[in-house]
Amino acid sequence: MHKIDFDLVEMTMDTMKYVIDRVSSTTTKIGKPKKEEELKALVGETVTEKGIGGEYAFNLWRKHLAKVNVPVDHPRNLAFVPASPTRAAIMFDLVTAASSIHGAYWMEGAGGIFCENEAMRWMVSLTGLPEGAFGVFTSGGTAANLSAIVAARENWRSSNAVHKLEKGLIITSIGAHSSIKAMAKVADIDVVLVDTENRLEKEALQDTIDALSAEEKQRLFAVVGTGGTTNAGIVDDLEGIAQICEKENLWFHVDAAYGGGALMADSVRHLFNGIDKADSITIDPHKWMFSPYDCGAVIYKNPELAKQAHSQQGSYLDIFKDEGAHGFNPTDYQIQLTRRVRGLPLWFSLATHGTDRYKQAVERGIELAQIAGRLIESMPHVELVREPSLSCVLYRRIGWKPEDYTHWTYENHESGFALVTPTKWKSGDTFETVSRFCFINPDTTENDIQMILETMV
Repeated sequence: MHKIDFDLVEMTMDTMKYVIDRVSSTTTKIGKPKKEEELKALVGETVTEKGIGGEYAFNLWRKHLAKVNVPVDHPRNLAFVPASPTRAAIMFDLVTAASSIHGAYWMEGAGGIFCENEAMRWMVSLTGLPEGAFGVFTSGGTAANLSAIVAARENWRSSNAVHKLEKGLIITSIGAHSSIKAMAKVADIDVVLVDTENRLEKEALQDTIDALSAEEKQRLFAVVGTGGTTNAGIVDDLEGIAQICEKENLWFHVDAAYGGGALMADSVRHLFNGIDKADSITIDPHKWMFSPYDCGAVIYKNPELAKQAHSQQGSYLDIFKDEGAHGFNPTDYQIQLTRRVRGLPLWFSLATHGTDRYKQAVERGIELAQIAGRLIESMPHVELVREPSLSCVLYRRIGWKPEDYTHWTYENHESGFALVTPTKWKSGDTFETVSRFCFINPDTTENDIQMILETMV
């Protein structure tokens, strides 16, 4: 495998030139997808017995395959929750890959894990959790949420032998991220949804708990609040939820995968009051902390409870837990054993730019949402569905039907101009199709927003 048939130095230079061109470009296009059969016709067979050669394969990527992707950091990619990794983070992601570090155990990855932990201490400080709180980097929000809920469930089971025979139950809102329901399937637990598209309030949570049967109350072990819904940027009543969880002896998890970056922003930090009382928190640095994919994180108030749930045992693993290993083992605190040191690019970017620059970039995303709101209010053909929240803006094109939004999205995408997608918003008892902006990239301009809105005329 290591005896390659092309010039390694030349290949490395080609790769670095591609990367430098990519991160320095200010005119990156939004790629247009093609069907699989179209791509196959363009590139032919690429995995063969003899190989097609590195130079030829690289040219296929550069000429055809790279152009059918949508860059998450394009300033007019405002769909879903985009991303905008810093150039420093992107470049150090190359270093991370080239270093070939297994980031599960300190014995193998001490240097990389040390750097991850430096970044993690900063993240923990944003939450206001008490001394002793700590976390680990995961592949994303789903893995982080799953790790937290498994820790919560195992803690619940250990409190009463009867619980070992019961199927656990959690409460969250219908506005919670889809990963909450997805990870509940994996963990084999039931979910009760509070019917509120807006923020989950203390009173609604208490009413939901009171309405449970005696058997359901016996199985209830956790509540999941949201620190910035992906659909509308709504932050639940975290302070009120924390009070209910304390009274009912429930684990309080906060999914702040998207909104966690806003903990840096003075303008909205008050919305997260109560997050310091959480038992666990999910934050995705690859969303609003300007890291490359894939980089999520789960933070625990009491990491020892997570360790009791996740630490894996095996004769060939014992050496990693020996005193000679001397350090922190990330695999003990989340579901994955094999892991890359995915927090390393975040550490390098933070060390390069400083946390003040991060704070400014997050505030810019919030400012862009407010700018979009004002532009929408000034135009006769569009209107706000609700006031912008964090960096999310929901708005409607007056008179449009669902198919009009779909056609508009595809038309802008096909032209390579922008990617803005529709979503659903509950109005009364019905769901309405509307359009949505989510601002992450501080390089997005007011002119970008105006041009997109003008395509709806």
